[in-house]
Amino acid sequence: MVAEREILGTQSSSASRRRLGAIAGWKAMGLAAVLGAIAGLGFAPFNLVPAFALGISGLAWLAAEAPRRRSAFAIGWCWGLGHFAVNSYWIAESFLIDAARFAWMIPFVLGGLSAYLALYPALAALALRCMRRPLSFAGLAGFAAAWTIAEWLRGWVLTGYPWDLAAYIWSGNEAMMQSVALWGSWGLSLVTVFALSLPALFVLFDLRAARGVVIGLAIVIGGLYAGGAWRLANALSTPAPDDANATLIRIVQPDIAQSLKISSDDRPHQVETLLRLTITTPGLQKLKAVIWPESAADYLLEQEPVLRSALAQAVPPGGVLITGAPRGEFSDGNLTEIWNSLAAINDQGQILARADKFHLVPLGEYVPLRNIFTFINKLTPGSMNFSPGPGPRTLHLPGLPALSPIICYEAIFPGAVADDADRPGMLVNVTNDGWFGTSTGPFQHFATARFRAVEEGIPLLRAANTGVSAVVDAYGRVDARSNMMVEAVIDAPLPPSLPETPFARFRLLSVVPLIAIALLPQLFGTRKRRVG
Repeated sequence: MVAEREILGTQSSSASRRRLGAIAGWKAMGLAAVLGAIAGLGFAPFNLVPAFALGISGLAWLAAEAPRRRSAFAIGWCWGLGHFAVNSYWIAESFLIDAARFAWMIPFVLGGLSAYLALYPALAALALRCMRRPLSFAGLAGFAAAWTIAEWLRGWVLTGYPWDLAAYIWSGNEAMMQSVALWGSWGLSLVTVFALSLPALFVLFDLRAARGVVIGLAIVIGGLYAGGAWRLANALSTPAPDDANATLIRIVQPDIAQSLKISSDDRPHQVETLLRLTITTPGLQKLKAVIWPESAADYLLEQEPVLRSALAQAVPPGGVLITGAPRGEFSDGNLTEIWNSLAAINDQGQILARADKFHLVPLGEYVPLRNIFTFINKLTPGSMNFSPGPGPRTLHLPGLPALSPIICYEAIFPGAVADDADRPGMLVNVTNDGWFGTSTGPFQHFATARFRAVEEGIPLLRAANTGVSAVVDAYGRVDARSNMMVEAVIDAPLPPSLPETPFARFRLLSVVPLIAIALLPQLFGTRKRRVG
C-alpha cells in the first residue's frame, strides 16, 4: 500500500506539473510580459521586492518548462519587453517637453529600446533552458549567473544602458545594499536573482524542494541582511555641522522647468535664481563649496568674463563653485566642438578645473549615425552633437578632498565613476532630471547613484535641477535630501570616505568567482531528459 501511494503521489505530482507546464505559445508569452511588468514594481520609488520575486521566479518556471529553446528565448524576450516598457516609460516625458517636434518619436524610441533591452533577459532565459535540470538549485544558480553576465553586457554593448539592475530593488533597505562594497551591483544582482527565483521550485510539489526554498531564502536573504546590518552598526559617522573639522557643502536645487531650460531667452533669469538661492541663504562664509546642477550656468563660461565675475558672488571665501556649464572650442570665431561639462570656479571668477561628460545620452546629447538620420534632432538645444570626454577624472580643488565629477547619466555605470589611478574622496553628481518630471525616472536615477557610493566607499553629493538632490554617505545612507519640484538649499557636512573597497580594487574581477561557483554544477552530472 505504501508503494502504491508513492506511485500514485508521483503520478499526481507529474500530472500537476504537466498542467502548469501546459501554458505555452502566446499564453506563455503573454503571461511572461505581465510578470515582467510586475517585476518592475520592485524598483524605486515602490521597492516592492515580492513583486520582483514573483516576476523573476515566474520567468524561471516558464523558461525551464518551455518545450524548446527558442520558446524559452521568446518567453524571456516577452518578459523583458513588459519589464522595460514599464521601467523605462519615463523616457517618453522628455519627448513631450517640445511635443510638436519630438512626440512622434515616442513609440519608436520607447518601443525600440524596450525591444532591444528585452534581448538580455531572453539570453538568460535561453541559458536556463539549456541547463542540466533547470528547475533545481543548481539550474537556478546557473540562471542567476547568466542573468548577471547579461546585465554586464547590457551595460557595455552599444555604449551601454545598465538601468535598473536587479540589485537596485534593495535601494529601500540600507542593510541589503552593503554587499556591493564587496562584489559590486553585479554580484548583488546574481545573489538576488538566485534567491528570488527559488520560489519557482514550488511547482515541483515536493516537500523537500519546498523546505529547500524556505531555507535557501532564509540563508541568502538573511545572510545579506545580517552582514549589512553588522557593517552599518560599525559604520563611521558623518561629522556634526558645528564640528570644527567638518567640511560644509551647499547644494542648490533651483527647480527650473525644463520648458524654460531649453529657452535661451530665460538663461539670465535662471542664473539669477541660482544666485538668489545661494547668496540669500545664511552661512555662505562657513562653506567650502557650493554645488549647482548640470547645465545650471548654460553659457560658454570661457567666453563670458562678466558672467564669471557675477558667479564669483556665489563662491565661499577661499572656496569653489562647482556648476554644470557647457564647454566649447572655436576656430576662426566659429564653434567647432562642444562638451557637456562641469566647471569649478573660485571667488575671483577664475575657472580652476573642468571635467567633460564621457557617457553621452543617445538622442539626448547626440544623434547616432547622424549622417544617415539627418531628419532627427537631439533633444537638447543646438544642432551640434556633444563630444564625449576622456573618462573618469579626479579634480583637486582648494579646501576639498579630491573629487570625481559624475555628470547625470554617468551615475548608472558601475565601476566607471572614479579614476582608479587617482582615488577621490568625494563623488559629485550634477544632473538635470527635469526632463522627466515627477515620473519614476528621477527616483530610480537617485537610487542608482546611491549604489555608486557604497561600491566605491566614497560619499556622494548630488545636485539636481528639480530633484532629487542629496548628501549620501559612503554606506549609501541619505544624510540630507530635497523633495521633488521645489526650490531647495541643502547645507550639510561632507561624510567621511572609507578605505578602498574590494569592488573598487578588483572591479569586474570581484564578481567572477561568484559567477564561476554558480556555473560549476553545470560541468557535472547528466542532462535532464524531457518527455514529449
